[in-house]
Formats: sequence, structure tokens, C-alpha cells
Amino acid sequence: MAVPAPSLPLALPLADATKPALRQAALARRKVAANTAAGSAVAFHFLGGIELPAGATVAGYIPMGDELDVMPLLVTLAARGHPLALPVVVPGQPTLTFRSWTGGAPLEPGARGTRHPPASAPAVTPQVLLVPLLAVDDDGFRLGYGKGYYDLTIQALRAAGPLLAVGVGYAAQRVDRLPRDPWDAALDALVCDDGVRHFA
Repeated sequence: MAVPAPSLPLALPLADATKPALRQAALARRKVAANTAAGSAVAFHFLGGIELPAGATVAGYIPMGDELDVMPLLVTLAARGHPLALPVVVPGQPTLTFRSWTGGAPLEPGARGTRHPPASAPAVTPQVLLVPLLAVDDDGFRLGYGKGYYDLTIQALRAAGPLLAVGVGYAAQRVDRLPRDPWDAALDALVCDDGVRHFA
């Protein structure tokens, strides 16, 4: 299993290290780090360093902007017998809903530029969640877009049963420590284009 390189702090003075300021810096850093080869590298490291229960449903995401593309990983997991799902933002609902999806199936436009399966697709409960991020720290806490969907969803899924929450991103998105709120949910593992890290 590859060992990640040391994390890099965001280039912000401590006095400005609020979540909104960090998001702007993280977006800029991700834009520089983005590359088309990262998706295949993440798939390679994930398959070598993350153990999944047989037949576990895996919820991925359709990348927006410079988010790392997890399609190479999802295609491989589906070929290995893992059902796939994608998240849906439901207006007025604080957590994400997940609908069954097979690669290449039609998608509909959703809130905030997302795309998801149509309402006719069955709702499912994933056991594995691939989580996009703006930044992630050495304890597994991530910085998202500020709406709290993934943090609240991780908490709800963990309350309902076993869940493996795996952050996915570029190595340059790692930082030493992020500010935290009481509702923030830590990841179980992180897969970047340079390796895998498991959190206690």
C-alpha cells in the first residue's frame, strides 16, 4: 500500500483560517492539482488498499468542476459485483438520498449543478460512500462546500448500520488541520492519487 506524502498546509495566514476563506484557497489549490490521470491512480490505490464487503453497495458521485473523477473506480467496482448508487439532493431535506445507478444510465440535472438518476430509479442505502472534498486533514475531517449534506448523511448512515466513508481527492488537497464544527463527521479512510490513508 502506498504511503501518502506529508500533508501541505493551505497557504493562508492563521488569522484568516475560517472555513469560507479556506474554501476559496482550497478551490484554487484543487484547480491547480486537477489532472485526468488522477482518477485511474485513485482506482489503483483504492483497489489495493481498501477492503470492501462482498456485494456492498457503493455510492459514488458525478464530478463537478475540478472534482476528482471516480468513474474509473466505479466501473471497476461494478465489474466486481458491487451495485452502484449516486446521491440526490432533495429540496428541504438535510441529508442526501441515494438512487441505484448503472454506468451509462441516463442522469437528470439536480441542485447546485449536480446530476443524478431519475426518480424512477430505486432508492438504496449504501454501505460504502465515496466522498468528494475541498480539503481533508490528518484526522480525517474534510472541508466541503458548506451545506453539510455529507456530514449529516454520514451520521445518518452510521446510525442505520455499517458504513465505510472514504474521502477521494488529489494529494494536494491534504492539510494538517481544519477548523471543526460539532456536526462534522470524520472519514474512515482517504484515497488520493498518491496512496491510501486509514483513520482511527
